[in-house]
Amino acid sequence: MKLRNKSNTQASIEMGDYSSAQHVDIDEVHSPRAGGMNKVALLPLVFLIFYEVSGGPFGVEDSVQAAGPLLALLGFLVFPFIWSVPEALITAEMGTMFPENGGYVVWVSSALGPYWGFQQGWMKWLSGVIDNALYPVLFLDYLKSGIPALADGLPRIAAVLVLTAVLTYMNYRGMTIVGWVAVLLGIFSILPFVVMGLVSIPKLEPSRWMVVDLHDVDWNLYLNTLFWNLNYWDSISTLSGEVHNPKKTLPKALFYALIMVVLGYFLPLLAGTGAVPLQRDLWSDGYFSDIAKIVGGVWLRWWVQAAAAMSNMGMFVAEMSSDSFQLLGMAERGMLPEFFAKRSRYGTPLVGILFSASGVLLLSWMSFQEIVAAENFLYCFGMILEFLAFIQLRMKHPAASRPYKIPLGTSGSILMCIPPTALICIVLALSSLKVFVVSMIAVIIGLVLQPCLKHIEKKRFMKFSTSSDLPDIDSLTNNSTLLG
Repeated sequence: MKLRNKSNTQASIEMGDYSSAQHVDIDEVHSPRAGGMNKVALLPLVFLIFYEVSGGPFGVEDSVQAAGPLLALLGFLVFPFIWSVPEALITAEMGTMFPENGGYVVWVSSALGPYWGFQQGWMKWLSGVIDNALYPVLFLDYLKSGIPALADGLPRIAAVLVLTAVLTYMNYRGMTIVGWVAVLLGIFSILPFVVMGLVSIPKLEPSRWMVVDLHDVDWNLYLNTLFWNLNYWDSISTLSGEVHNPKKTLPKALFYALIMVVLGYFLPLLAGTGAVPLQRDLWSDGYFSDIAKIVGGVWLRWWVQAAAAMSNMGMFVAEMSSDSFQLLGMAERGMLPEFFAKRSRYGTPLVGILFSASGVLLLSWMSFQEIVAAENFLYCFGMILEFLAFIQLRMKHPAASRPYKIPLGTSGSILMCIPPTALICIVLALSSLKVFVVSMIAVIIGLVLQPCLKHIEKKRFMKFSTSSDLPDIDSLTNNSTLLG
């Protein structure tokens, strides 16, 4: 790896920010991209992260049904510190260390080797596609009260196909369009809950927030709801190559998005549980629109329903962008056939978008609960690999250049990963047998798929290549450690 220096003959070595280890500054890494394409700025990036993780309070209602108001409110206050903050911090450090579209695939490959990097990519891509299959269905679920024909049958199937095609085309047209669409949809989705919170103030009864019955808690539903609504912070890493100055922009965007996500969940829950008498069995997907009608009237209910529909669109385009650019990043690293790295004239990964859209259509028949449980299971496996990669790189290459570094030493980094790892084990243990079997089949397919692709590459049935614009990972870490 060529090192940055004034005379081009000697590397510049300077003291690290948070430890006594020295490090060397390494040339900016730019992911190969179509010439003349605009990169994503800070504001669109914040809203893309918002939609990767949240999209608004739609889907948090099940937490009240599962555990009651008090545990639901505490969950969305405490859970971010156990899970979201560590995941966002790791994403900021690793994403700025490797600012390219492979994202977490590159992190795991650099620490554990390309085989496990491929497994990380397979499980994360599959969990993302499973997650994305949910959004066209939810979009129509919010509209069917006004348009009953969309409830089932041929009209619903046609609507899913058309909606998927339209949203896929937005991704094809470029990240700049996707980013600003996310901003507009985000503002439209958040505003009705601001209004609902204000009009609910006269009706609030704080005693309703304190209701809890520990003998009547569905822990599986409760934890899966929290986990699903507060994960996927690392998904933005697969877009790092499309971000303007990712080494500075990415940590800022993650910080602002974290605040936005937590407040976007907690405040609507506070208003809904405090302004309306508790009926736990009614707290299911879409109940916020009923609360809006109770506290504000029919007009506010329609606004919340429209916001929910738009939010699902935003989550779809954000997730598909992440999934498709991940495939492009893997192809640039030689893990997938070269045709996955081909870009459209708008700079977008055309083949990756088509593969992701096809997966969405194939999986759209699954139920909401099955989708959430299956994606959580696969996502947990991927996060274990990420935590291992993070700790491994901290231990083996402490002097590697990290534009953003979590202000913790090796021991502190290990301790930070213990609570989310324990949570992963609980989520996996509570999974149903059906979800376990289906997810393990998916994992086994990945374990076999990587050697098959290597055989195809060896026999030259398909062309594989590593982009010359990307640095060699081993050289990056080894040179930094040696010179430090």
